[in-house]
Amino acid sequence: MAEHGIEDFLQAKRKAAGRLGVTDVSVLPKNTEIEAALRAHQRLFDGDSHDHTLKEQRRVALDTMQLLNEFQPRLVGSVLTGTATNYSDINLHLFADRSESVSLKLMEIGIAHQFYERRVKMDAERSIAYPALRFESRGRMVDATVFPIDGIRQAPYSPVDGRPMRRADAREVSELVDG
Repeated sequence: MAEHGIEDFLQAKRKAAGRLGVTDVSVLPKNTEIEAALRAHQRLFDGDSHDHTLKEQRRVALDTMQLLNEFQPRLVGSVLTGTATNYSDINLHLFADRSESVSLKLMEIGIAHQFYERRVKMDAERSIAYPALRFESRGRMVDATVFPIDGIRQAPYSPVDGRPMRRADAREVSELVDG
């Protein structure tokens, strides 16, 4: 994950298991253990460069959130938690009555983007497909999932620990950038 930019825990586990010849999936580490190891690796081997990259990613996230302020953006994922690598996308949650509103806003400000569908785990039993947009902002890829307006009240489950995902608004991201 640190060296090849893989962000999907299952994909990273499969790749590592294949390299090591492990066939019993029950011996593979939990996502929380992988995240802790990634943090330790970044602290030990990346130090200042990781801190610099993370701060830059958070600045780009904040600028993008300010551009899309009308959609109550929230930063989520590795850029928020601090485990982002140089390859990591900036992940945002946006809230709108219609996903087309976000697309129109991006077109209005001259940002090319792609639409796709993202499946999001909302609780232990259900995953829901939401519209998502992928675009570039200041040289970084942004991946924005568009939830209905009332989706701001229930965060989807985190792929790391299965609990509600941590979300940060622009004020919180600003504090991370300045801190």
